[in-house]
Amino acid sequence: MSIEHEYINRELSWLEFNQRVLDQAECQDNPLLERVKFLAITSSNLNEFFMVRVGGLKILSESNSSRLDIAGFTPNQQLERIRHRVRRMYLEQSDCLLNQLEPELESHGIRRMQADALSASQIEHLRHVFREQIEPVIAPIAVHRDRNFPLLVGAGVCLGVRLANEAAHNLGAVSLDGDLQDRFAVIPLGRSLSRFIYLPDETGVTYMLLEDVVTLFLEEIFGPQAVLDSTPFRITRNADITASEDVADDQVLEMKQLLAKRNVSDCVRLEISENASQPTLEFLKAVLNVSDDDLYPAVGPLDLSGYFTLASLPGFQELKDEPWPSQQSPDFPTGGDPFEIIAEADRLLVHPYQSYDPVVEFLTAAASDPQVIAIKQTLYRTARESKIVSALARAAENGKHVTAIIELKARFDEAQNIRRAELLEQAGVDVIYGVQGLKTHAKICIVVRREERGIQRYIHFGTGNYNETTARIYSDVSYFTNNPELGDDAVHFFNAITGLSVPQQLNALSAAPIDCREKLTELIHAESQNARKGGGGAITAKMNSLVDRKIIDALYEASQAGVKIRLNVRGICCLKPGIPGLSENIRVVSIVDRFLEHARIFHFHHDGDNQVFISSADWMNRNLDRRVELMIPVVDAECRKRLIHTLETYFHDNVKALQLDADGAYHPVQSGPQQAPFRSQYALYQEASDMFTAYTNPKATVFKAHRGETA
Repeated sequence: MSIEHEYINRELSWLEFNQRVLDQAECQDNPLLERVKFLAITSSNLNEFFMVRVGGLKILSESNSSRLDIAGFTPNQQLERIRHRVRRMYLEQSDCLLNQLEPELESHGIRRMQADALSASQIEHLRHVFREQIEPVIAPIAVHRDRNFPLLVGAGVCLGVRLANEAAHNLGAVSLDGDLQDRFAVIPLGRSLSRFIYLPDETGVTYMLLEDVVTLFLEEIFGPQAVLDSTPFRITRNADITASEDVADDQVLEMKQLLAKRNVSDCVRLEISENASQPTLEFLKAVLNVSDDDLYPAVGPLDLSGYFTLASLPGFQELKDEPWPSQQSPDFPTGGDPFEIIAEADRLLVHPYQSYDPVVEFLTAAASDPQVIAIKQTLYRTARESKIVSALARAAENGKHVTAIIELKARFDEAQNIRRAELLEQAGVDVIYGVQGLKTHAKICIVVRREERGIQRYIHFGTGNYNETTARIYSDVSYFTNNPELGDDAVHFFNAITGLSVPQQLNALSAAPIDCREKLTELIHAESQNARKGGGGAITAKMNSLVDRKIIDALYEASQAGVKIRLNVRGICCLKPGIPGLSENIRVVSIVDRFLEHARIFHFHHDGDNQVFISSADWMNRNLDRRVELMIPVVDAECRKRLIHTLETYFHDNVKALQLDADGAYHPVQSGPQQAPFRSQYALYQEASDMFTAYTNPKATVFKAHRGETA
């Protein structure tokens, strides 16, 4: 079997994930404004995909690289397939907005206005808004041939304006070809202005998009008869630029320079209204150095990620998801001492079904507890108003030895992390800027406490970031332990990073890029050996992405040995399941629902001695070879049991789960004729609710219904 037939291309697999998100925007079972949110997510996802993945492929293509990916494609072949797939997705996004969502929104009183439908009073209202709020902010830029095209910030919507020659000549513009026929100006619409301009409406919500309002009043900028046409457009710049860490002594300065480079990097995508005039289109292509390959005409509005604003409209509760508030864990009662609770037994939280508050309270308590002498923590992405960062600063101010490893290379969070680092340094925290050449992606917090029984280490391991905001919408796991062996390993691991040294032998934890890959391979091979001996090997795992070829090959080998393998892979999956003689014992499902599936949980049957792990790492080359990651064995029996149950819950889903075929296509999981609808995220939410109800009212009778809910 050829390489192309054994693996799925990473980029095309990611695009199929984005299609699954788009499917949720088109799903009639979802509330209307939630569908708008899913549409915005697909656009936001594509933005990052072009900035990073397409940007990287463009660099390879321009260097004439013939390097093959896991599916045997060259960079040029990948770019060709990406363009074809993305253009299909663009058409589907536009159809979803214009022909599905907007008509339904209008039936509920939410209406987007076009200029030709405005009344005289509405025009006057918009004119006032334009003069008072918009015109003072925007700045039209006449485009000159004898200097560079204006430096436009990528991802923002702009207006390209073609002017009659007299008006343009007065502005000092010179056309691209030097004649005096057409002149051009650009109006960046800026990030400080709202994309949605609302009109008075006592019965509902009526709005226009910012670019349509500015277009309506262009004569107030350029004078009467000056504008021949105007076109919304948007550029995406290459963000696949890395810091030259091997020569950088000052990582903060290097990262600031990198951020500046992104603002002037090449344009890898030009989105423009399909109604653009040919002169304007050709002009923009020329000055931006963009070929037709990187041109993406849009039917309808550009930058649908802006529709997050519409999805968050106040009111309209009937058009939004029924609230699933995070439940308090019975293990962490209000007012309880977190250290006493963790010392009693290991504790497990499944977010966001269970509240993230205990993680915040763990740090808050440590900051003021006189018995705490040190805190060590990694930070990758944090909330804007982070209580965790504040707790670390307060702990240092209270005289505790606080060390924070802040990853400056957390893509698109670099600027915020620089500010966080400076704030913590001012408070007296010892800040370490990650590891040279690697991203520190592990999620660990160690609290060292002096007690009567001696020095104790309390550790929090997580699968998600220390971010209170995303913890409400990301599905992750928190594991608290006072286990001495895990404590020893945690300290050795952390000190190796801060001391830039090779860690001492870890007895329980596995760390990338040191031995995480080897440990995973060993666990997979052990299942193969057990299966060959008739022991019935089994692997059940949940992750965001599966890309690493060596791990995939080990899974193929295990499948051929008879190991039953079930994989819950939210996003990219380069493995092809169900191929006779190769992967017939492998099943892959993906779940896209209201919460972003983010936890990494691995269960190996291990001849009946269940081995369960949580991890910060996906099964990807970058995680296993180029990042500092942790894979943590869950040593507590009750916590293991809970995680195994959580994994099993996902594989019963027949409402939101899609199953991957060998050809790379996904289809809904088929349920039997007597099988009730089962939605895994709803089931986990109900279980968290039932756990708290049983704790607060142990005498109450809790009727446990079949999981037929789809709401």
